[in-house]
Order: sequence, then C-alpha cells, then structure tokens
Amino acid sequence: MINTLIQKIQERKAPIVVGLDPMLNYVPDWIQKAAFEEHGETLEGAAEAIWQFNRGIVDAVCDLIPAVKPQLAMYEQFGIPGMIAFQKTVDYCKEKGLVVIADAKRGDIGSTSVAYAVGHLGKVSVGGKSYAPFDEDFITVNPYLGTDGVKPFVDVCKEHQKGIFVLVKTSNPSSGEFQDQKIDGRPLYELVAEKVVAWGEECMGDSYSNVGCVVGATYPEQGKILRKLMPKTYILVPGYGAQGGTAKDLVDYFNEDGLGAIVNSSRGIIAAYKKEEYSKFGEEHYAEASRQAVEDMIADINSVM
Repeated sequence: MINTLIQKIQERKAPIVVGLDPMLNYVPDWIQKAAFEEHGETLEGAAEAIWQFNRGIVDAVCDLIPAVKPQLAMYEQFGIPGMIAFQKTVDYCKEKGLVVIADAKRGDIGSTSVAYAVGHLGKVSVGGKSYAPFDEDFITVNPYLGTDGVKPFVDVCKEHQKGIFVLVKTSNPSSGEFQDQKIDGRPLYELVAEKVVAWGEECMGDSYSNVGCVVGATYPEQGKILRKLMPKTYILVPGYGAQGGTAKDLVDYFNEDGLGAIVNSSRGIIAAYKKEEYSKFGEEHYAEASRQAVEDMIADINSVM
C-alpha cells in the first residue's frame, strides 16, 4: 500500500493528506438544516449532515490530493449513525481513487489487537464467507503496549497489502510527559523509532516500509533526528497550520528523493471557509474554500522542498 500512496503523491505533486475530522459546528447551517428536516435533530440527522459535508469536500479536492485521513472519534461521537457516516465516507473516498488513512490510534494485545487489525485492514470470516468491514488502507497505531500490540497489525498488513502509522512523537503540547523521558540517556521516542524500523523490515514496499510513523510538525528538531533514524519509514505529519507547524519546519522530514513524509491538515482545510482569508467563499461555497486551501497548502509545502 505504501507504493500506491507514493505513486499518488508523485502524480499529484502533493505530499499532503486532508483530515476529514468534521465537528458539527464546521458544517454550514444550510447542510445541517437539510439533514435535520429529513431526520430531525437526532444522531441520524447529525450523521447525515457530516456525511453530506464530507462528500462536498471530497468532490472539490479529490483531483488534487493523494489521500484523506478521517478521525474515527469525530464519527464515533454520534454513535452507530456516525459510524455509518464514517463507512460512507471511506467508501466514497476509495471510489474517488483516494488512499484512506483511518486515524484510530488503536493499540491492544492478543486477540483484541488482531480484531482491531482485521476489522480495519483485513477480512473477518463469517461462516464460509469473508468480509472487509471497514477496508481502510492505513490505520494509526499506538505502540504503548509494545510488539504484542503492533505485530498483529503488521501481520494483517503483510497478508492484505495494507499499512500502519505508529505514533512516535506526537504534535500535542504534553507529548513530552512520556515521549521525551530518558532511558539510558536517550528519549523514549528514539527507542520507539528503532522498533518501528524493526517492525517495518518485515513489511517493506519497494523503497519504503508499509509500517510508517507519526511525528508532529510542532517538533522539527526531533523530526530531523527521527528522519535520520528511520530512512525507509514514511512519516505522517500532523500539526501543520492550525497547531502551529509551518512548511519551513517540515523540510527535514523529507528525504533527498523528495519523499518520505505526508503532511496532514484537518480544520485548516475542511473549515477553511471560516477563516478570514477564505471568507469570500461564504458558507454556500465552503467546498470551494477547501479546494483553495488545499492548493495553497500544496504550494506552501512545495515551495520549501
């Protein structure tokens, strides 16, 4: 799957991923109104609103980008209807030829880890048939439980040609409470990075591994170190834009081949119409605002490459 992602990045000259993380207050009033008229002010109504919102954005940007990253929590908060909206979003994005990275941050051990991996990346057996329940292309994984928690995902990735992104150094302000703690003089995130490399050696694509990692744009110095520690590991980079990460911060996340990283922006794109620089589009044309934000982000990142 990493080969597919790289091919799409190269075709579109866009090392970016759009985070489909729809809070209800991002959804224009006219979309909410139509959904509530059909379903009432219910969980079903909220789910319909976010699905229609997502579809508008995907239609507007799918020719510009290689991938999307829906955050499961934004759908789970609306219960079963929200998860149906998530599935509709995944299916629609794949119909449009986009790679889907599920931001789920799953991590457990034993049969539970296997179940997460099978449910999101693999196939589950039902009698004499098998089904791909969510069928995303990648999923984010929390490595806190160690190899027992990650290997089931790697095994499923090898079987079904899928991929994962393992949390290494996250973009949030308090990430250092654990991730920066020293063990024999080295920060924990470096030790996790070395494990990511080892896991990834079992699951290689042509030039990069199907086992990628997550390193926040808000920690560029650490990102520079981690890039050197993980030369064949693709880095998913959150924290650009709204969280303070800049294109200049990202230069060292890429390898000399111009590959090796894909940068995420969520609300900076999907809620672009709420920002002053895109306010001219208005609510009615929220998707066009998102398209302009994508074009601006691509130009911004490519300008420093």
